[in-house]
Amino acid sequence: MIGKISGRLDYRGADHVLIDVRGVGYVVYVSDRVMAGLPGNGEAVALYTDLLVREDNLQLFGFATLVEKEWHRLLMSVQGIGAKASMAILGTIGAEGVSRAIALGDWNAIAKAKGVGPKTAQRVAIELKDKAPAVMAMGGAAVEAVQSDVIEADVVITTRPTQTNPAQAEALSALANLGYAPGDAAAAVAEALNAAPEADTPALIRAALKLLAPKG
Repeated sequence: MIGKISGRLDYRGADHVLIDVRGVGYVVYVSDRVMAGLPGNGEAVALYTDLLVREDNLQLFGFATLVEKEWHRLLMSVQGIGAKASMAILGTIGAEGVSRAIALGDWNAIAKAKGVGPKTAQRVAIELKDKAPAVMAMGGAAVEAVQSDVIEADVVITTRPTQTNPAQAEALSALANLGYAPGDAAAAVAEALNAAPEADTPALIRAALKLLAPKG
């Protein structure tokens, strides 16, 4: 299994690139979003990869992050989603967008991808809902900064020492990986926990995302 490729970007196609690794060229298929973020030809590049094995063909798909790669693998586990549809979804809303959409059950966001119909999008949101927190928490983001007092914008938020719900740390890590500020994430999670102290991780993330969503 080829899990990562590091080399020199030699060529760009419509949906793939050629990466030279010590004289060996690897064709790697990427989404529009990944393509847009790549350096110029001749420059160093590194992509996480997933190898698709077929009877008559081997295809490498490239991703900027491990979270994106994991979503690709999970998306393809859903009936009706092949490699092309998965790359279309990731190219349209990105790994963070997929995380938000599935955590919130927002299948309309998934259906924006070319070639993905409403029924398939609904199936994706339902089947992958419980897997979203684990993927969102990938990357090893530290949560110690939000497990004690957090000071932001002159507001002090103190996590309760009696809070034992393990979903809290997982939700905080997931929100941090989505780019939310520690103070905002901690406040949203604390409010969600106050409303539902026994909430599991998926429910807590969904509730916090709703609180963090722009108003109006």
